[in-house]
Order: sequence, then structure tokens, then C-alpha cells
Amino acid sequence: MATRTVPVRTTTSARRPQRSVLLPGLAITGVGVALATAGHHVVPSVGVLTWAVLLGAVAANLDLIPIAAQPGLRIAVKKLLRVGVVLLGFSLSLTAIGALGAPVIALVVLTLVSTLAFTWWLGLRMQVGPARSLLIATGFSICGASAIAGMERTADADEDDVATAITMVTLCGTLAMIAIPLLQAPLGLTDRQLGIWAGASVHEVGQVVAAAGPAGATAVALAVVVKLTRVLLLAPVVAVVSATRRRTHPAADGAAAGRPPIVPLFVLGFLACVLLRTSGVVPAGVLDVISTLQTITLAAALFALGTGVHLGKLLHSGGRPLALGMVSTLVVATVSLVGVLAIA
Repeated sequence: MATRTVPVRTTTSARRPQRSVLLPGLAITGVGVALATAGHHVVPSVGVLTWAVLLGAVAANLDLIPIAAQPGLRIAVKKLLRVGVVLLGFSLSLTAIGALGAPVIALVVLTLVSTLAFTWWLGLRMQVGPARSLLIATGFSICGASAIAGMERTADADEDDVATAITMVTLCGTLAMIAIPLLQAPLGLTDRQLGIWAGASVHEVGQVVAAAGPAGATAVALAVVVKLTRVLLLAPVVAVVSATRRRTHPAADGAAAGRPPIVPLFVLGFLACVLLRTSGVVPAGVLDVISTLQTITLAAALFALGTGVHLGKLLHSGGRPLALGMVSTLVVATVSLVGVLAIA
């Protein structure tokens, strides 16, 4: 007698508990994004992404995050951060970057490479840890949390490494955001010079806008384009670092299949979005919607990451990551300032 295969009907019902498990964390993340947006409206000089990280860290350290929220928070970190990086590509236009001119582009590249190499080397010497050193170096030299997300797999980093790096970027970037406009008059910088300096040295896009704001709208526009030029270099930097690590740390044949690609798929998606923006085929109204989605996804991911920042753990790890972040901030600010003065 032939046996008849009975279709399994538990697939849908099996998914429901999984989704319900994610709901608490995703709901808390949504509240965090709403509060971060409200905070930005109250204090516009502090960006939504910075508010998101800070609120997540405050909630975690006040024990406001239940254990049931952890699965949803992990999904927000792993998925939404990458989606936000991909959508960030729509902020970049190769035409606008080319309009900066060769001297400014060379300044950006030189500042990025020197800061990345020095911070990575110093972190290893300070015994901050290989993965953590690389993430801090990437975040401080390129574009903060977005760059850290892009380098995470290549660095073979864990959640503590990512959370620590983003905490350092948020703290040190906020200090740079406050200090740079205050130094304009003592250093005798023009508004254009301040815009270039802010774009080449401050870590997050929102922090760049706040740093260049006192110099006027023209300085802000220039600072943002310079900053986005750094963002564009994320893909080649990830590719070069990945290729270098593969060559210096060859994996066994059995482990090779599990190694991350030289350029993660979402970084390639980021580049594709850059090309779409440059082509001009995406309508302005659609770009506005994408910009809003990008802010929401990154804010959600950073709030979730912030909930993994525990002051006790940071204090237990010592002041080395903070010291590395402060030195890296001084390096990127000094190298870029010298370049700005040289091309003036």
C-alpha cells in the first residue's frame, strides 16, 4: 500500500511565536526612534542618530529593557543597520563630489588613510583588541556608525566590540562638534575653510551639520559634501582591509567557505544606490522619502545598539577605548586642519 505524504501545516503557526518573540524589542525600538526624533526637534544641534544611541544606553543602564526585548533588539541591530547603510547611498552624488576639486578630494583621502592606519596601529599597541581597534579606526576615519557596520564582519567583531566603537564615536564626535566652531576665530578660518575642516574631521553626518552650522548655510553644504566623500570611500576601504586580512591571516580550507566576502553584499548595495542617485533617474520626491527611511532605520539600529552599552562593562574594560578615541579624534582633526590651511 502506497504511503501518502501529508502536507505539514505547522509552518505558519511556527512562525507566529517567532514573530511574537520579536515584537517587544521592535516595539521598544519604535518608541526609542520616536523619542530620538522628538529630542532632535527640541535640541536640533544633536542629531537623531546621536539621540538614539544615547537614549538606548540610558534605558539599558536604568534597567528599563526587559529580557523579552532582546530578540527584537538583535534583529534591529543586524538587519536595520545594514538597510540604513544601503539607503545612505542615495545621499551621495558623484557629480557633487567631483565639484569639490582635486585638492579637497586629496585632502579627504589623505586624512582618512592616515587616521585609519594610525588608529588601528595604536589600538593594537594599546591592547584594545584587534576587532575593536579596527572598528574604532574605521568609524573615526570614515563615517561613524555606518562605517562600523560596514566593517563588522570583516573585523570578525562581536556585539560588545560594535557597541563600544559606536559609543566612542558618539562621545568623541560630540566633543568635536562643539570644539570645531569655537576654534574658527582663534585659528582665523574662513567659513569655507571651516566647512571643509568639519566635513573632513567630524565623525557623524549630523555632527558635521552642527559643527559647520555657525558658519552659515554655504559652509554646511560644503561640509556635507566633504563628509559624504568620506562615506563613499567606505566600500574601497572595506575591500582593501578584507583583502589584506585574507592575505595575512589565511584560513584553513574548511573555514574558507564561512569567511565573509571581500565586500559585503550590503556595501555593494550602497554603491548601487550611489550610482542611481548620480544617474538622476530617482525623482526628488522619492529621494526625500528614502532619506526619511534611512534616518528611521539607522536610528532604530543605533537605539538597539545603545541598549547594549553598559557603563559597568566599559569601566571594567578600562579607559583604553576612550583614550584611543580621543587620540584618533585629535589625529583626524589635526591632519585635516593642516590640509585645509595648505590648500587655502
